[in-house]
Amino acid sequence: MKCPYCGYKEDKVVDSRSTQEESAIRRRRECLKCGKRFTTYEYIEEASLMVIKKDGRREPFDRKKILGGIIKACEKRPVSMEKMEEIATAVERAIQKKSDREVAASRVGELVMEKLKQLDDVAYVRFASVYRQFKDVGQFMVELKDILNKEKQRRCAR
Repeated sequence: MKCPYCGYKEDKVVDSRSTQEESAIRRRRECLKCGKRFTTYEYIEEASLMVIKKDGRREPFDRKKILGGIIKACEKRPVSMEKMEEIATAVERAIQKKSDREVAASRVGELVMEKLKQLDDVAYVRFASVYRQFKDVGQFMVELKDILNKEKQRRCAR
């Protein structure tokens, strides 16, 4: 494994454990040259999965794209990188379990939104605003009112 800090190709594994869903192995590594530590994840390579875009194009499923969208939605929010990784992993596993070899991009987006809604309302609204391409403030307000109503119901239920 190449060190992301100095590029040296020798390291030692300091800690190794399964992720919560046991879909990957998280390894904590230490570079033998500069001594800095970094984390790697080891995943099982599944058969290729294709995502059907809105315009009908098909492209290979890319977990990095999902994670990138989640990271942007959670920017400056109290959400750990570990939680973001968990969401990306959960979405990927759900898609692999339920689909043949193709999945609609809309389904991927809906899964991400479900997970973000449970985690952080602001991150959810950010992701939804880009994903659903709100045309105006009215559409945005409808989504916010829904969140506020659900929050009010939660408080009343306590």
